[in-house]
Amino acid sequence: MGTHRFLSLSLCFLLLFNACLATDQDANSHRRFSEGQRRYRHCRLDRLDALEPSNRIEAEGGVIEIWDPNHEMFECAGVAIQRYIIDPNGLLLPQYTNAPRLIYIERGRGFKGVVLPGCPETYQESQQSAQEFRDRHQKIRHVRAGDLFAVPAGSAHWSYNDGNEKLIAIVLLDVSNNANQLDFHPRTFYLAGNPEEEFEESRSDREREQRRGQSTRKGSSNKNNIFYAYDDRVLAEIFNINVETARKLRGEDDYRRNIIKVEGELEVIKPPRSHGGRRGDEREWEEEQEEEREREREHHQRRRWADNGLEETICSMRLKENIGDASRADIYTPEAGRLSSTNSHRFPILRWLQLSAERGVLYRNAMYVPHWNMNAHSVIFVTRGRARVQVVDDRGQTVYDGELQQRQLLVVPQNFGIVKKASEEGFEWVSFKTNDQAMVTPLAGRTSALRAFPVQVLASAYRISTEEARRLKFNREETTLLPPSMSSSRRANPVEAM
Repeated sequence: MGTHRFLSLSLCFLLLFNACLATDQDANSHRRFSEGQRRYRHCRLDRLDALEPSNRIEAEGGVIEIWDPNHEMFECAGVAIQRYIIDPNGLLLPQYTNAPRLIYIERGRGFKGVVLPGCPETYQESQQSAQEFRDRHQKIRHVRAGDLFAVPAGSAHWSYNDGNEKLIAIVLLDVSNNANQLDFHPRTFYLAGNPEEEFEESRSDREREQRRGQSTRKGSSNKNNIFYAYDDRVLAEIFNINVETARKLRGEDDYRRNIIKVEGELEVIKPPRSHGGRRGDEREWEEEQEEEREREREHHQRRRWADNGLEETICSMRLKENIGDASRADIYTPEAGRLSSTNSHRFPILRWLQLSAERGVLYRNAMYVPHWNMNAHSVIFVTRGRARVQVVDDRGQTVYDGELQQRQLLVVPQNFGIVKKASEEGFEWVSFKTNDQAMVTPLAGRTSALRAFPVQVLASAYRISTEEARRLKFNREETTLLPPSMSSSRRANPVEAM
């Protein structure tokens, strides 16, 4: 009898817990949906703009370019954008943000550290004697041009340029991600230095803070690091250090800003990098093979454990994937160009970030066929060259028709049609997409929507003959990228035509 009562009581508690959990999930879903609707209504989808950086921070060791996060298109997509230009021996100070970051290395090389909570310090120096100091820290990852690097929200990270040229990276912050429990303003929390504010708040936010009596230091746009507000003696006690060292943690008299210059070289524990030549090529090949083996292991584990989150630990997650190398292209047409993309199937951490990316190269006068993004907004950043770009909305109206050039950025809303045609100097870009499994539907070519329709449907829909419908459907055998017509190719590239 007592057993039956216990089981009945347990069942009641279980049902009550599930009901509360479902109610909480429904409330969260409703909150996100309501917020999404508010943001959508705020968007102006009848006109898109090619955007350039609106702010620039010149630091001791480099430059940060920032796009206005309050622009309506960024608010519509729920993202913020910045670009780091780090000089040789430049160190981007340790920091973390309220939103996940997806970073594309546009040029140069360096290495990056990301602190993942609870993970072991697997990089350590060998100890020669019991009294000798031995450093150890979490894994450091080499980065180079073409790498896509993921940083989870709230994870502390830093970057260093150990090359001979500038290290340039374009960064997307997904402020609408569920991991961000604050507002939709991108917030960077620095752990060192006296950095300058990167993302300006909107006028309404500034007025709200003024009404509350909150203000930053007069005559300064510096935001201070997170230790600044703590008392020197408190910091000294926390870290068991002297007060003078604690005072330096606060960075009050540090005027180097967000990126500093390291004297000499930054000495950290890291594996050697390949340096070119035959041995360097072999080592690069070995690294690629190891990454491929990691992908195979991840794929096997996903099949074994399905979607229960046990397929990999956070400590062993791959944080980078190269999408810039020509040899890794997913779509390639010798006369037109190439496309490389990655999503959560190939790069599992993207399932956590809910983002994906595409890298594209169009040769001179080549075209990327009209297409639409089925389930994501697309943020296009031009890394080189120029292109004529046209975007069309659901009413068949042009919302953007102009030239997109290097360092410019265009946000293309979900489902809007877009076509790109490269100029004579070609066109290269990287696209960040707000879905970890973003899908594209072409409007022309062998894999297009029109190719999948029956001929009679096309003939009836467009009021054309059956023969015209057949030509419309089958005249293009290319998949996605179209080479220039023979006439334009001869005009644009007379040397290659010889």
